[in-house]
Amino acid sequence: MWIAISALNLALAVLLGAFGAHGLKARATEAQVAWWQTATDYFFYHALGLLLLAIMSRVILELPIKWSFVLIQAGIFFFCGSLYIMALGLPRGLAVITPIGGALMIAGWLILAWNAVKYIK
Repeated sequence: MWIAISALNLALAVLLGAFGAHGLKARATEAQVAWWQTATDYFFYHALGLLLLAIMSRVILELPIKWSFVLIQAGIFFFCGSLYIMALGLPRGLAVITPIGGALMIAGWLILAWNAVKYIK
């Protein structure tokens, strides 16, 4: 299931990146395009990270990834989603959600680090 979710994230990241490059640039301000690009960059990086996490879970069966995966996925939704929405011209007040998404992604990676350290011991 984790690999399928990762693959869907990557497909969506490509789709949104293409829209930003071809559909959004003609109608958006420089700031909106920059928000879109930042969202797409983070989406790709973290979707690839989720794929790596999913593969790791198949190789190192004792390494728990569930909470890391869930937190990172939620972080993608809130961080990238809020940037995408603002880039489309919707309320800039959604910027308050962006750091929450970032914090969720950070927490997911830190939990992975903690679990990896516990696994090595």
